[in-house]
Order: sequence, then C-alpha cells, then structure tokens
Amino acid sequence: MKRYLYFNTVSFFDKQAPFKSCLSITLQLSKYHLTITLQCGIIVLITFDCIFMNIEQTILKIASEKDSFTTADILRALKNKITRQAVVLVLQRLVKQGKIIKGGSTRSSFYFLPKYTDKFVQRVKASLVNKNLEEHRVFSDLKEKSYFIKNLSENVYSILEYSFDEMLNNAIDHSETKNIEVDIQSNGKDLKFIVEDFGVGVFNNVIDKKKLESEMEAMQDLLKGKTTTAPKAHSGEGIFFTSKAVDEFILDSFGWRLRIDNIIKDVFMEEIKPVKKGTKVTCVISEKSERHLGDVFKKYESDDGEMDFDKTEVLVRLFTIGTVHVSRSQARRVLVGLEKFKVIIMDFDKVPTVGQAFADEIFRVFKMKYPDVKVIPKNMNKAVEFMVNRVEKE
Repeated sequence: MKRYLYFNTVSFFDKQAPFKSCLSITLQLSKYHLTITLQCGIIVLITFDCIFMNIEQTILKIASEKDSFTTADILRALKNKITRQAVVLVLQRLVKQGKIIKGGSTRSSFYFLPKYTDKFVQRVKASLVNKNLEEHRVFSDLKEKSYFIKNLSENVYSILEYSFDEMLNNAIDHSETKNIEVDIQSNGKDLKFIVEDFGVGVFNNVIDKKKLESEMEAMQDLLKGKTTTAPKAHSGEGIFFTSKAVDEFILDSFGWRLRIDNIIKDVFMEEIKPVKKGTKVTCVISEKSERHLGDVFKKYESDDGEMDFDKTEVLVRLFTIGTVHVSRSQARRVLVGLEKFKVIIMDFDKVPTVGQAFADEIFRVFKMKYPDVKVIPKNMNKAVEFMVNRVEKE
C-alpha cells in the first residue's frame, strides 16, 4: 500500500468552532484521510474521513436539489462550521472524479451535475462536411444543444439566427470548401459566433468575379452592399446586413482583414499575419443589445413600408489610401455598382478635401446618367461642401 505523509495548514474548523487548530497533519492512506489536529502540542481531535464524507454528502445533496450551486451555498448548509478551504478541496476532488462540473471562474464559479451540462455549457461548435448542408438545420441543431441560445432575448436571437444563417450560407455556396467549422459561444456578456471555411477566400472570389485589382477594392465593394459572385442565386445582401446588425463584424481571408465596429462606428481594412487560408467570419453582439433586425433593414429602405434594399451608405474615405480624392477615376471607383440603388448616402467623414473632377463625376455626371438615383452627401467639412455645391450649380 502506498503511503504519503505531508504537512499543510488546512484548518477544517473556523475560529468560532469549538476547536481552534494551530496545525493540521494529514496522513493519506489510500483513499482514507487521517487528520490529527494539534492545539498547543496536545492532540484534541482525531478523525478519519468523516469530515470529508460529511462535506461530500452535503454537496451531492445540494446538487440533487438545485440546478446549480456555489461554494457559499455549501457553507450555509454546513452552518459555516467548516472553512471554505476545506469545502474547495472536496469540490476539486468531486470535479476530478466527474461527479460534478465546474462553470464560471474565480468569484463567479458555480457547480452542477453532469446531467445539466447542456443547460450551463456556454459554447457549442461543429465540424461540417460541405455536402447537402442546410444552414437553418445546422443552426437548429446547435440551438437544441445549448441552453444559452434558447435563453436569449427575442431581438438578439433574431440577429444571431439571421447573421449565422447568412454567413454559413455564403460558405456553403461560394467558398468551394470541403469542410466548414462553426462555433457559437457566450461569456455571459457578449455573444460571439464564428464561421470558418478553407476555400477560395471571400476577397479573392470578389476580385476574380468582379474583375477587380486588389483586396482593398474587394472590401470596398462588399461595403456597398448587393455585391455577389453568384447574382442568379444571391442578392448580395447577407454580408452587408450582417455587418450592420452585429456590434462587431470581422472578415479574415488570405492575410487581409475587414473589421466593422458598430460601437465606435468605424471601419478598418488591414493586412494581417498569420495568413488565414479560406475565410473566417467572426461576429460579436452584446446579449443586452437593444438593436432590432427590422430597424436595420428599414434604415436601408428608401420608402417606409416597402421591403426593398434600395438604399446604401458609402464611406468615401475608404476609397483612397494615402492619397486625396481628386480624380474622376477615383470617383468612378466609388460609384461602381451604386446605380442599383435608389438612394446613396455619401459619407465624407474624415475626408479633408475633394477635387473638382471628383465632385463633378459624382454630383453632376452620375446624376445626369441616373436621374432617378438620389445622391445625398453628409458629414462634409467646409472645403468639401464648397466643392460639392460648386459642381451642383453648374
């Protein structure tokens, strides 16, 4: 029989208990525990496993009566005669044995029986083979495995379901991937989901199908809306509306990242390392968000009551990197594909100035070519406003 002799300073009774220990010596013989408590050199208590057994029985009784419980619940049941340190030791042993499961961390820790795993696990994921996949069935299967998804508020649940289905559908139909990884998780504050494929890459696909020159141009096109590489089967609305509905939207593909932060209301386009092969979509939304999916759709409808995506907003500053907006060719790049909309909001936020040719192409030439399309500028400083007003009067 293996024997272990070790010293520690675990005190099983608190200062209000009948015995105040100066030192605890524990002799572990197999699964039994011999505890000798010394007070001023005199043995006042000798016990085997009865203390641990009492704590364990109390824990398992509470676990059978409650869906989840905390260390404080156990201490109250033991009438605070046992120290927290002793209770934690028994909890750790039960977790190791698989009799209970620990959730949360540090002060927010809680415990539950294995049969309640589905209720308290805050993450569900799956590895999918891209063959005859249906995005709504995948989401439904993940929801059934997760209590935290079922417990979301109606507006957040609607955003999650719509965004997840749209992003998974894109991976199924456009990526040419054999496998797809999906992951939905909660930290109790924010909800995050990831859809990751290993295919051709979203930016590469747009470059190829739209005959563009760079990843930057592909990102600019995606931000306009109605960009699709399969126009007969898709409207190109999925990425656009998902990026507006969530708090943070991230597209990573082959060393490039498009990140849209709707909390600080900004957009970032950058090169990243390591290079991600395929496409990884990450979306985050606060579980307390007050945003409603219907309101997001309405914002991009030109006429109230008509379910038609015919309005868009363009951040002009994203169409030049390290240069100013001066030429007609730059303006034409901004305008590519915008004739599909009835209303275009041109956002000149953080644009210091524009050239006469740039402004003329957008606010005179384009308007003459597409008279039914409204082009509305906003967030202009005085220099930009002067140039826009000048060409509109010509």
